[in-house]
Amino acid sequence: SSEKWLDSVLLDKARWVVEKLDGWQVHAPKETRWAEGETISYRGELLSLRVVQSLFAAPAQKRLNELWVFVVNGSEPAYIEKAVSRWYQHEAGQLFAERVAYYAPLLNVAPRAVKHSSAKTQWGSCTAQGVVRLNLQLIKLPLRLIDYVVVHELAHLREMNHSAKFWDVVEMACPDYAKLRNEIKGISVSNI
Repeated sequence: SSEKWLDSVLLDKARWVVEKLDGWQVHAPKETRWAEGETISYRGELLSLRVVQSLFAAPAQKRLNELWVFVVNGSEPAYIEKAVSRWYQHEAGQLFAERVAYYAPLLNVAPRAVKHSSAKTQWGSCTAQGVVRLNLQLIKLPLRLIDYVVVHELAHLREMNHSAKFWDVVEMACPDYAKLRNEIKGISVSNI
């Protein structure tokens, strides 16, 4: 009967289904509790959130291995999340500008603009018009991976493809690009 056939198929595929479900749990994004003591990623390190009562709403500040978030009334999770997001944007803007300014001359390129991105699947992109976009989530990764993405996107200003010539350009500024490429492939933009 069709029920027996279905049972045999389900039993046969049960291990595969369980493995896939386990894999999804491992790669599921960590739910951040926007509260005192929670940890967040920053440039490959973990920072502990420190929620500080203040008379005025000052920008968040990194102090050693802590991110101090200043709150006026209470410690609403939404306010803490917004303050951390603003801090990430500020830090990313500064760091991305520094890294592009460092690598662009090495590759003999000049992007028309460098912008932030909130793409769900890409770490970066480069348009034919010379606009480089770098995902804000990069600020959570170690500098070596940020640099790899910066170099990768800048290299597209010389080669708008992934040909052997493109990888030669990447290798000029990032000799261990293959290792870094594999490392970042194992990290999902949406799960960081």
